[in-house]
This record gives sequence, C-alpha cells and structure tokens, in this order.
Amino acid sequence: MKITINKQTHQLDVPDDMPILWALRDVLGMTGTKFGCGKALCGACTVMLDGNPIRSCVTPVKAAENKQITTIEAISEQPAGPAIQAAWIENNVPQCGYCQSGQIVSATALLNSNKKPTDDDINAAMSGNICRCGTYNRIRDAIKQAAETMEAGHEG
Repeated sequence: MKITINKQTHQLDVPDDMPILWALRDVLGMTGTKFGCGKALCGACTVMLDGNPIRSCVTPVKAAENKQITTIEAISEQPAGPAIQAAWIENNVPQCGYCQSGQIVSATALLNSNKKPTDDDINAAMSGNICRCGTYNRIRDAIKQAAETMEAGHEG
C-alpha cells in the first residue's frame, strides 16, 4: 500500500488494519509521534490526516490511502507550524515533553483552520490532548500568542 507522509510517498507492506502509529514508528522509524494509551484517549499519537487531527493509534493505515499524513517531523512546513513552535518555546510549555508532539500537531491544525480562536475554540480543539504535567494554561497562552503572531504577519 502507498501512503504519503510529510509529502513523501512510502510503499508499505503492512496489514490494512495496522494503526498508522505503528507504521510510522515501527516500520518507518519516525518516532516523533508518541504512543500513549492506545485507545485514542490521550492525544499523544496525534497526526494530521488531510489537515485534520486524528489519533494514529486507532486509525488504520488503509484510511490514509490517497490522503496526506502530517507528523510532528514536518510541522514547521504547516502554515501555523513555525508560530506554534516559537510560542511553545517562549511560553515554556513542555515539562516532561511526552505529550508535546500531539499537542503541537493539534494546535497547528487549529490555527491552520481558525486564525482567531476563542478560549472555547481552543478548549474544544485541545480537549483530546492530555498533559499529565498540567501545562494547559501555558498551552492556551502559546496558541493565543501564535495566533497574534500570525495575524501580525510573522511566522515566529
């Protein structure tokens, strides 16, 4: 099966029902996307599928045929990616860092589609991403800062 990840096409010889997460990590060696719960509850495995955040631990590779997967490795190539990454650093968002790839992918997907998110928009977009360190206020502040940076015409 052929799937496109970060604008590169890969030919994979895997079962159709293999979760995208395992194709990324175990088959392709792309370890930026993390395994958290395996049940789509924590968001650590979040990637974009045609620009929409999905949980790669429960999404089969077959669902990615003829679609674009974007992982944390290519987030800087997304319209909101550089602003999100810069705001994440400036707001000292990560503590342990484990959830951050999923958090950043979800935040980038949000700002790619909504340039001026409200607190409710941010809460809704980020609700499936759990941070055991509890940096939710910093995450919200970083998303707001990135939105302001983008509005001002700067990438980060």
